[in-house]
Amino acid sequence: MENATPWLLSGLGLVILLLAGDALVKGAVNLSLRLGVPALIVSLTIVAFGTSAPELLIAISAILDDAPGLALGNVVGSNTANILMVLGIPAILATMHTSECNTRKTYNYMLAASVMFIVLAFRGVFDWVSGVVLLGALSLVLADAFRDAHRHRKAGQACMVEAEEEVEGADPNLPWWRICMFLGLGLIGLPLGADLLVDNASMIARTYGISDTVIGLTLVAVGTSLPELATTVMAALRRQADVALGNVIGSNMFNLLAIIGIASLVGPIPVDPGFLRFDLWVMLGASVLLAPFVYFARDITRGWGIALTLAYLCYVAVVLM
Repeated sequence: MENATPWLLSGLGLVILLLAGDALVKGAVNLSLRLGVPALIVSLTIVAFGTSAPELLIAISAILDDAPGLALGNVVGSNTANILMVLGIPAILATMHTSECNTRKTYNYMLAASVMFIVLAFRGVFDWVSGVVLLGALSLVLADAFRDAHRHRKAGQACMVEAEEEVEGADPNLPWWRICMFLGLGLIGLPLGADLLVDNASMIARTYGISDTVIGLTLVAVGTSLPELATTVMAALRRQADVALGNVIGSNMFNLLAIIGIASLVGPIPVDPGFLRFDLWVMLGASVLLAPFVYFARDITRGWGIALTLAYLCYVAVVLM
């Protein structure tokens, strides 16, 4: 039973993280809408930050607990899982009509962020210099998103109305006490869940002789990708492919620029040589796989879904070996 305890506590930490992240997103979205902030900006900033909060808390906890490999493995593993698993599994259930979406600009930003991230990784460590560069790039992306939203709002385009409807959990009439309750649960639950998950995942890694990096690339990465998977499955079933694809692209960009950007200001994150030889290139390759759906208006069919999911299973098998 003692051997099972770290697994049970890791699972409990993950559940707390997911519930707390969901509560934080609901609270933040509704607070922003009550304050009159445009919904599109909310979805690109607060929702993106809220859904990435588990990764951020795990990264900071891992650095403070002297397991930086877990932090980097989680982000790189999550980005790979977001494309191959989070888009693959929903496409098996229902064809995702991504041919109707226009995500070229955001996708270009994500590719640029991925390339910049790899270039910085070849310095051998993500330190405060890397953090400043990544957060600087994030601020430019957010500033551009704000300009776009402002232009659309002034032009009175219908897409702004659609964007407001697509912000999950938005309720302009939500009472203030419920907004505060969601924010409080999120802010208390996130660090608690992150500590439980990181401590016990590291314990599992030491027990079985597995590196923190591998645990981050697999167990923790899949766990923190579950909210995106749930959102994407529902979006695919509702034929909202734009929400699904935008969710994945935005989440990946935020992971690279914000999570590692902030975490590297907390402490240096050494880059394992294995990342430079394999994992970073798999992450970039998975990102490039989205090009036909973004540039050439192709749908993600069931066949593509099976191929993406099998590719992810093969990647996990190689990492574990």
